[in-house]
Amino acid sequence: MNICWYQDKNLKIVFDNIPRVSIRYITPLSSAEEIEQINKKPFINLANLNVNLNDFNKNKSYNFQILKNYTWDGATIPRVFWRLIGSKTDNKFLIPSLIHDVLCENHNYIDNDRYFSTCVFERLLYVSRVNAFNRWMIKHSVDNFQKFCGW
Repeated sequence: MNICWYQDKNLKIVFDNIPRVSIRYITPLSSAEEIEQINKKPFINLANLNVNLNDFNKNKSYNFQILKNYTWDGATIPRVFWRLIGSKTDNKFLIPSLIHDVLCENHNYIDNDRYFSTCVFERLLYVSRVNAFNRWMIKHSVDNFQKFCGW
């Protein structure tokens, strides 16, 4: 089953299934190393997820898989902005941050197209019903941060 998560004249985002994600919990049996890893990356992908991204402006299609048990940190939003934008663990940021983190770790998945990854992220925020002002702030913050970091 393919699910069109988003489509407009510029891009299309398709998943082979509804993403299944969860929070990793610290338990009494967790080792110090596990606790450190959970605190660093509290979210986990529960099932393999095939992703298809279409860039209609460049007439390109990108396909990749996010493996089961992939972990990530959520949206990287500085604490000082949480009241304005929301916390990094806010539910509306889970799917957008999952896809964006995978793209940031694997530039080759989209031919090293930094701006396209930012546009995909912004459209996923739109699907998650993040308001327009916050999407604009997040998009430009992420894009400028990636420029600064050399991508």
